[in-house]
Amino acid sequence: MTRHMTGTREEWLEARLELLKAEKELTRRSDELVRRRQQLPWVQIDKEYRFETDEGIASLADLFRGRSQLLVYHFMFGPDWKAGCPSCSMIADAFNGSAVHLANHDVMFWAVSRAPLGKLQAYKQRMGWTFPWASSHGGDFNFDFNVSFTEEQQRQGAVEYNYQRGGHAMDKAPVPEPVAQLAAACETDASSYARDRPGMSAFALEDGVVYHTYSTYARGVDPFFGVYHWLDRAPKGRNETGVWWRRRDEYAQG
Repeated sequence: MTRHMTGTREEWLEARLELLKAEKELTRRSDELVRRRQQLPWVQIDKEYRFETDEGIASLADLFRGRSQLLVYHFMFGPDWKAGCPSCSMIADAFNGSAVHLANHDVMFWAVSRAPLGKLQAYKQRMGWTFPWASSHGGDFNFDFNVSFTEEQQRQGAVEYNYQRGGHAMDKAPVPEPVAQLAAACETDASSYARDRPGMSAFALEDGVVYHTYSTYARGVDPFFGVYHWLDRAPKGRNETGVWWRRRDEYAQG
């Protein structure tokens, strides 16, 4: 017998209609947040960034590939890691299909990581991905957009992530077990793992000028976890007991 509350179809429908009111209110509030995001002031990008891509060296403006809008997912893959972050990898499993539709709606999508291009290409082939993925190795892009940090920043407690200094689980000591597990999955140490963080940034291109329009970090990337939206509607929800996700070719090993 289930331990969950049970009821009649009529009781379920009554409760469901009450929940529907709350869901509709959340949708309306979400729509308002979308409008507020689009009302943020644009900041002109004056710095020259260079990326390694499959087609060669590219500037930030080059990444637009003829579109007027650019979305960048800051994929956690440090220069010395052996593999990309498992959680970022789970998110990225949905990028292939999305990138095609975005490109045909005047929006170019890229993932960007600090790992050298060769590592990204090898990992991309392993995972069967086709979305554009650029390397910012050796440049300031990740640091300027607050998704990568130096050892010195770590030692001084000067890491500013998600618009605040400190306070994030990846900055805590001793190292939280989930952080240690994810670092091990990338075959790196916890300190190195914590020097890269997830995020998403948006840019616009008008009259040859690139503008930064939006960035979000930490739980702000939750909407891109497509799997979580399904789990949130499953009978037992996310039902998490620690780090459960794996790269999709590793579940059988578990």
